[in-house]
Amino acid sequence: MSFIDQIILFFASLVANTLSALAGGGSGLLQLPILLFLGLSFSSALATHKVASIALGIGATLRHLRESRLNRPFALLILASGLPGVITGALIILNFDDQVSTLALGILTTGLGLYSIFKRDLGQTSHLAHRTPAGYLIGGLVLFIIGILNGSLTSGTGLFVTLWLVRWFGLDYKTAVVYTLVLVGLFWNGIGALTLALQTPVRWDWLPALLAGSFVGGYAGAHLSIIKGNQLVKRCFEVLTMAVGLKLIGSALGAA
Repeated sequence: MSFIDQIILFFASLVANTLSALAGGGSGLLQLPILLFLGLSFSSALATHKVASIALGIGATLRHLRESRLNRPFALLILASGLPGVITGALIILNFDDQVSTLALGILTTGLGLYSIFKRDLGQTSHLAHRTPAGYLIGGLVLFIIGILNGSLTSGTGLFVTLWLVRWFGLDYKTAVVYTLVLVGLFWNGIGALTLALQTPVRWDWLPALLAGSFVGGYAGAHLSIIKGNQLVKRCFEVLTMAVGLKLIGSALGAA
């Protein structure tokens, strides 16, 4: 890989992960297409992207944990629900034609953005909800399904987690993004990356630029979300969901 290619990778990763850390997901919107454009196969690009995205979680975690603490039982629920789904999704994606799934995911992601846009007060304040056994069961089941999408598809699933934590459990956007970046960015993506790396080659020589951009972008996006508040996070979430959703729809229709 040339020096120019490394520079392109770094800045693409920096922009993608700064926005992702602000919105609570969506780094694959820019990062994965760049890897494909530079010549990687889909499976190798997916595995390489997953490994690089761990640095997003590390950068965001270092900034967010200076300001807030996670509720450990609630964090364990997210991990226990999502990790089996991530492994399941990563195991099936390399043997699966995902055109229909990509189209459905794009439509659903766009719908999430529209829902947030029309619900003006959504996620602006925290009000605990569904903290009952049945509520946790339903919430965990949905997180398991999102985990499958996280392991098998590349763009937007962190956004699903963010909105689900806001809508079902009553978190405000800033708090939901913290859980998403720490737990999805580090643990879900870490397990997904390991599962994919055992099945398909990772381009390790491409990773320095990607990891640097992911780490710096994750820290910068987390810092902006802390100092700017819920309104900016909500707007970034809406922009990213619409962009990711339309990209997925375009990719699915373009492959038809």
